[in-house]
Amino acid sequence: MKHCGTQRIETNRLILRRFISEDYQSMYNNWASDPEVSKFLTWPYHKSVETSRKITDNWVASYEKDDYYQWAITFKDNENDPFGSISVVYTDENTLTFEIGYCIGKKYWHQGITSEALSAVIDFLFENTDVNRIEAIHDINNPNSGKVMKKCGMIFEGTHRQGLRNNTGLCDVNYYSVLREEWKKR
Repeated sequence: MKHCGTQRIETNRLILRRFISEDYQSMYNNWASDPEVSKFLTWPYHKSVETSRKITDNWVASYEKDDYYQWAITFKDNENDPFGSISVVYTDENTLTFEIGYCIGKKYWHQGITSEALSAVIDFLFENTDVNRIEAIHDINNPNSGKVMKKCGMIFEGTHRQGLRNNTGLCDVNYYSVLREEWKKR
């Protein structure tokens, strides 16, 4: 599979960029320490800033791999204060598939930010890699995440009953995807 690694992406309002070690405090303050933000996710909220520091350091070290995709979500006018992240959380080299996951601070919900970031990442991956399928999933009790996926041109494929364990326990998850041929027709 052809990879290009995490590169800077600009949208109308946002800069999606690599994390730097100093971002740990923003990560902790803006989203990772909020149990409501991580409620439907598979990682627990951070109980200490040290957890955010370790994760950020791990992400920074991973950028040396060209198959690693992890972006800090920032506003253009405040690039030094990330308020979320978006990444490729799973790769299937055999089927040329990426799964994308995302998370932003509660203060930034319902403003179209996640859709803007996801759309930009989908475009970036189709333009710069040979991925054929991009997918995303969400807990059925978090329908707003599904709305983001639909808004970005992803198609609902179905529900996997008790297909994931997240911070609420076993949950049903909805699957969405977009294929390269569908993306090209947009």
